[in-house]
Order: sequence, then structure tokens, then C-alpha cells
Amino acid sequence: MTLAERLRDAVMAAVVGALLALPLLGFETVDTGGPLGIRTRFDWIAYAAGIVFVGRLVLLGFLDWYRSRQGRPEPLQSSAPARRDVLTRLGSKADKYLMPALIAFAIIMPMLPFANRTVVDLGTVVLIYVMLGWGLNIVVGLAGLLDLGYVAFYAVGAYSYALLSLHFGFGFWESLPLAGLFAATFGMILGFPVLRLRGDYLAIVTLGFGEIIRIVLLNWTEVTRGSNGISGIQRPSFFGFPFSADPPDGTTAFHQLFGLEYASIHRIIFLYYVILVLALITNFFTMRIRKLPVGRAWEALREDEIACKALGINPTNTKLTAFAIGAMFGGFAGAFFATRQGFISPESFSFIESAVILAIVVLGGMGSQAGIVLAAAFLTLLPEVAREFSLFRMLTFGAAMVLIMIWRPQGLLAHREPTIRLAERPQTGGAA
Repeated sequence: MTLAERLRDAVMAAVVGALLALPLLGFETVDTGGPLGIRTRFDWIAYAAGIVFVGRLVLLGFLDWYRSRQGRPEPLQSSAPARRDVLTRLGSKADKYLMPALIAFAIIMPMLPFANRTVVDLGTVVLIYVMLGWGLNIVVGLAGLLDLGYVAFYAVGAYSYALLSLHFGFGFWESLPLAGLFAATFGMILGFPVLRLRGDYLAIVTLGFGEIIRIVLLNWTEVTRGSNGISGIQRPSFFGFPFSADPPDGTTAFHQLFGLEYASIHRIIFLYYVILVLALITNFFTMRIRKLPVGRAWEALREDEIACKALGINPTNTKLTAFAIGAMFGGFAGAFFATRQGFISPESFSFIESAVILAIVVLGGMGSQAGIVLAAAFLTLLPEVAREFSLFRMLTFGAAMVLIMIWRPQGLLAHREPTIRLAERPQTGGAA
């Protein structure tokens, strides 16, 4: 591509960028003491167009240079398949080689010098979304069932623990298996009506299910307290030793047990390791079950449901197990969310949460455990980094997602290969 062609392409990209920036950045409402006034910011549009122009020009120059180094006179898009092949091969090995490094870093992270209260608490949020992503990966990545209502199971787990703690005095460890059981039951309830649905129709039904759960929680005020939420949820203890400065008489606090000075970060670190253990259990279970007959049936169902029926696989039971097991881990994560926050309300389980969890699975690469970790960290930390630019926080989030869709539409570490393949039978003399 000649310099004139690159300049023309960059100018066209800058014009499009300016048109898109006009309604987003060109006008700002201001308080004038009466009716709202509008202030123009055309200089911002010029800056945006200039950034797009320079970025497009640099990108085209880099692609031309890369193509010349490779000795390929093909069009610009010719380098994309090679890049995808490299990343696909990396995705197939990431779960084996990258995951141990990520797990080791997660274990030692609270002990590192930069690990203050904010960092550890943010790491806890990342691990919550990692666990949710791994749970949804069973339904979407392994079974190939598009679920837009996964936040419903997250909510069921949270409210199960909150209500058990509030009305029956159950602790976190006592309620955790019950929260998973209730969420799995709701997963089966969702699975029955959608057994014959696929694709967009399945997505619409699961989306409706998630909204039904949220509306029930919002309006069933006698049980859920509606929009007021449930507060005073019991916090977990370290095998009966509370994290409090002044424990009740006859009770030994955590810091007294180990001879430490009281510090509120002890509870934060403990919660971090609790969700880390729950997430690792989810990962271990997923990696093991995908090699069992039910896991291979999920992958077969994902690839071709008609062929599954021809081979004698029961799609009904296969879908129900995927929904139930995926929902169970969502319930576990919900119970932890409730005990971490100490307060829950229906606003915490809106559709945007389902969208974020699904984006984590798709962005990381459906079927890739390590990819989900990277995607969860990216989508969780990006809004925190962009918090300084609060006016453009969602714009930054959306722009990052668009760039990922353009650059890597199949996910960062795509790994949709079947877990087990049948080896070809060696040909013998005279055999057809």
C-alpha cells in the first residue's frame, strides 16, 4: 500500500471517528440556574479525529512492514489467520502451562509488598467473576447452550444464604452446600422448558428467567424485603474464631488465637483465600468432569445435537446436567457474595451482571479456563482503571470490547477442541 493510499484510508477513518464522537463528546449539558444549557466541545472532536488518524496511519504502516518482513504480498488481512493460529495453539496449552502460574500468583498475592486492603479486596472481586465465568463455561463453553440469565442462579445462592442466616441462624459453611443445591434446583427448573430450544430462542428464554427472578426478589417484600434488601448477613469465621476487635465473652478472636495485633485486613485476606479455594474447586471439578462421559457428552452436544441423538446420547439429561452443575457453582459464588458484602438487594443481580459474566466467557475463549481468568481480570480491572475518567468509563469499556471483537473475535485463548479424539485405525495390508 502506497503512502497516498494509507493517508486516504487514515483520513476516512478520522472522518468516521469525528462523526461518532460528535454526539458523545461534542456536547455537554451545564447547569445555568434555570433550564439546562448546552456547551459545545468541538476541540475534543478534533482531538479524537487526530488520534484516530494517527492510530490508523501507524497501524497501516506496521502491517505493511510486517507483511514485507514475511515476504507476503497478499492483502492486509492475510496476517490475521497466522495470528489466530498462533493464539489458538497457545490457547490449547494455556490450561496446562499458564494456569499453574496464575494459581501460584493468586496464592502469594496477599503477601506481596503492594498488596494493601484495596488490592486484596479487588482481587476478591476478580476471583468472584472467575468462579462465575468457570461455572457459566460449563453451560456455554462445554455444552454450547447460550445462557443470558446466569445471574439468576447467582441471586438464588445469595438470597438462600441470607435468608438461612437471618431466619435460622445458619453460618456460612452450613449454608454453602444448601445454596448450591437450591441454585441447582432452579437450574433444572430452567432446563425443563428450554430442552427443545437452541441459539437465539434459548438466549431469550434464559434472559426472561433471569428477569423473572429479579422481579420476584423485588416484589416479594414479605420474604426478600424488596428494594430495601437484606442487611446484617452473618460473616464467616475462621473455624469459629471471629474477626472482631472485641469478641464476646468466652470467645477467642482470630488475632488472639495467633497472637497478632487486631487489623481489619485479616478478614479481607481470609475472604480472599475462601473465594480462591472455591474457585480452584470449581476449576478442578470442571477439568475433571469434562473428561468423564457426561463431559464428553456436553462437548458432543455442542458440536452437533442431531449426531448426539443418532449416537444414543440423551440431549434432555445432558442439558439438565449442564444447567444444574453450572447453576450450582453460581449459587456457591452467590453465597460468598452475600457473606462478603453483608448486604444484598435485587439491584446487585441485574441483567448487566449476566452480560458481564457471559462477556468474560466469550472474551476469554469458550472452553478455556486460563482465558476466563485473563478476561475476568481485564473486565474487572478496566472499570477501576477508568474510574478517573468517570464521564467516559462505559465508553472506555465499550471501546475495549469492540477492539477485542475486531482483533480476537473467538476469544483471547480459544480452546474449543474436544477433550478426547478417536485415533485413526492404522491401515493394514489389503484393508480398505
